[in-house]
Amino acid sequence: MALNVFDHDEYRPPVWKSYLYQLQQEAPHPRRLTCTCEVDNRPKYYGREYHGMISREEADQLLSQAEGSYLIRESQRQPGTYTLALRFGNQTRNFRLYHDGKHFVGEKRFESIHDLVTDGLITLYIETKAAEYIAKMTINPIYEHVGYTTLNQEPTLKKLLPLSPEAPDGPAPAKDDNNAEERLTSLVRRATLRESDLAPKYEKVHNFKVHTFRGPHWCEYCANFMWGLIAQGVKCADCGLNVHKQCSKVVPNDCQPDLRHVKKVYSCDLTTLVKAHNTKRPMVVDMCIQELETRGLQSEGLYRISGFSELIEDVKLAFDRDGEKADISSNAYEDINIISGALKLYFRELPIPLITYDAHPRFIEAAKITDAEKRLESLHEALKLLPPAHCETLRYLMAHLKRVTQYEKENLMSSENLGIVFGPTLMRAPELDAMTALNDIRYQRLVVETLITHEDVLF
Repeated sequence: MALNVFDHDEYRPPVWKSYLYQLQQEAPHPRRLTCTCEVDNRPKYYGREYHGMISREEADQLLSQAEGSYLIRESQRQPGTYTLALRFGNQTRNFRLYHDGKHFVGEKRFESIHDLVTDGLITLYIETKAAEYIAKMTINPIYEHVGYTTLNQEPTLKKLLPLSPEAPDGPAPAKDDNNAEERLTSLVRRATLRESDLAPKYEKVHNFKVHTFRGPHWCEYCANFMWGLIAQGVKCADCGLNVHKQCSKVVPNDCQPDLRHVKKVYSCDLTTLVKAHNTKRPMVVDMCIQELETRGLQSEGLYRISGFSELIEDVKLAFDRDGEKADISSNAYEDINIISGALKLYFRELPIPLITYDAHPRFIEAAKITDAEKRLESLHEALKLLPPAHCETLRYLMAHLKRVTQYEKENLMSSENLGIVFGPTLMRAPELDAMTALNDIRYQRLVVETLITHEDVLF
């Protein structure tokens, strides 16, 4: 697919390398060696390839006729355990065979022994013939040539990829569905994306998951074929990038999430969400705070009083379903405590807290410092440990909470009260014992209280 992407530069699709694909085509085919006699106590999940309790020497003799031939035998040394004997490279190779509903000898699990052997022969053949080639695959990748190096250039595909208008303090309007963009691979999509001048350039690691590709697939990092029958590589769950497992270790932390892959708002990683929607902060935070500041700053017990849980869940579902089009106005939710409850719920359900697990100890240590000036210095250093999207969201939230305290006479919410409410919401430490977690609560309160009081100095 050739696309003229830039006024002064032409996008050239990568040249996919066929060497490994050709090797897969040359790999030996599986040849099941059937047992001609009845075998007692044959496991129900094995077929005629099961030969019962025979020795390695007998298996070797039976398989010596053809490359790719295989059988299953029961171990003489450990009855009740089974071995896959496979002929490859003029040798009989023996693998301990397992079954838990699917067949496996390693990480991959297969529906049938035939599929397991097919994949094994491909892997053995390619890794034997191309060991040196595979070791050097990541040295000269195509990724850096077609990836984010092109993002700051002006594309001519404006009609293909709708652009968000400038909106520095709020979420971008919803994008229309575009069939043309659907046809682009994740690799071409990166080459044609344009970031707006005000778009935050947050770094994000890829969320790779083992993936089975249907039909031939090539790695979008090194351009080499992804060999095997199943689980040939990994796929980023957020942007759709397809790469070899070994290539995933060297792919830059430049994931650009695609809304087709990010299906929800709540319980979604914060950086993933803002990059997918091309906003500075999560839409939930911006929209809820805007609504709260419009009609809730003088509400008594703001953030302390809970709204009806069912209606808070309704707001959550609205954001997950409609995104920035969700209606949280007074027409939909008259009780402002429902909106404040929905905002607190968003922070509670973040898979990585706003004040991240990694930074948590530094914030707690800072809170324990008795000298006020040194505590501020320590908190300022701790803030630097937060991912940029987290830090920006925390800054925005603290500025809002400071405005809440300016109406303390009406809403009765001081920075100390807000610290009590938001401390456990924004700070969660993993795997703490009950006593340590209990002791942390007062320091969590102090962290948030200090961030609110000194928001203008710390951020």
